[in-house]
Amino acid sequence: MLRILLAEDDPLIVEGLSELLAGEGYEVLSSPTQAGAVKLACAPHADIALALVDLTLAEGSGFAVCNAIKHATPEVPVIFLTAADDELSTVTGLAMGADDYVAKPFRPRELVARVQAALRRARPERAVAHLGPVTIDLDRARAEKDGQEVPLSALEYRLLLLFAKNAGRVVTRDMIRDALWDDAGAYVEENTLSVYIKRLRDKLEDDPTEPRLIVTVRGMGYRAQG
Repeated sequence: MLRILLAEDDPLIVEGLSELLAGEGYEVLSSPTQAGAVKLACAPHADIALALVDLTLAEGSGFAVCNAIKHATPEVPVIFLTAADDELSTVTGLAMGADDYVAKPFRPRELVARVQAALRRARPERAVAHLGPVTIDLDRARAEKDGQEVPLSALEYRLLLLFAKNAGRVVTRDMIRDALWDDAGAYVEENTLSVYIKRLRDKLEDDPTEPRLIVTVRGMGYRAQG
């Protein structure tokens, strides 16, 4: 669940926005003051995905909140909440690094759309593949299971990709040898292939002695469960 910081001193706006954003699946942390917002945003493991910042806080400045966030975590987008006729403040905020602004009174659906657009720009979708509980980051050539990286050799990674691309279908041992031979530049013998399958199961299966992710299809090869 993505976490949004709301720096706003109007309790009615805080209540309405918190309910609106929670309904969209976000967790909202709020503070009515500059000091409180900065503390929330910059706390260890805060993991703020985006900040909504009122420019005119009763205690402090929205500019200072934006500046602190951009200094600590430049990748976190900041959207200013501004008065409709405050053009100078809006321009100043954008010039200092804010990503967008929404004029008060704002339309709830427009605000949600702006939040989602800012998050998409800040968090571009990664190219990923999945094999059961295993997530394969194709851009970084790494695999994760239950949020933990699975250390794989180059050949093990290629083997995992082959199974992921053919999830639900039988992959013969000849298909595996051909794929690994093409990628590794060396022929993979029958016994060596069995070793690689075992190593991959040891790293991916909950119980390698009773594999459920990569299942042997006797006389044919293997079937990976997608």
